[in-house]
Parts: sequence; structure tokens; C-alpha cells
Amino acid sequence: MIIIRLDRMMADRKMSLNELADKVGMTNVNLSNLKTGKMKGIRFETLDAICRVLDCQPGDIMEYKAD
Repeated sequence: MIIIRLDRMMADRKMSLNELADKVGMTNVNLSNLKTGKMKGIRFETLDAICRVLDCQPGDIMEYKAD
């Protein structure tokens, strides 16, 4: 299972969902779905943009846990 830790990174960077969505070029709804784990996948281009804006690594926002 992949756990999304995007909310933690956003809090650490004091960035709102709206601000991140605007800087990444995503809709608030899609970013919210990603943040809550409702998305089935993410494009590398999107992951790259999120990591660039938040100045983090993919492992900072995603975590793998065995079922």
C-alpha cells in the first residue's frame, strides 16, 4: 500500500492546497484527491512539479507499507 504524505510536506512548507495546486498547475480537486489517496496513479511529470515546488524528494511525500 502506498501512503501519501503530501499534507505533511505542505504543512512543513506552510503551503495551502490552493497555493500548491496553482504552482503545480493542477486543479484543487485533483490535488485534493491525490492528497487523500483517492487517485489510482500519478504522472511523473506531476510528481516532478510537486517535488520542485515543495523542494522535496518523492520519498518525502510517498511511503510504502506492506499490507
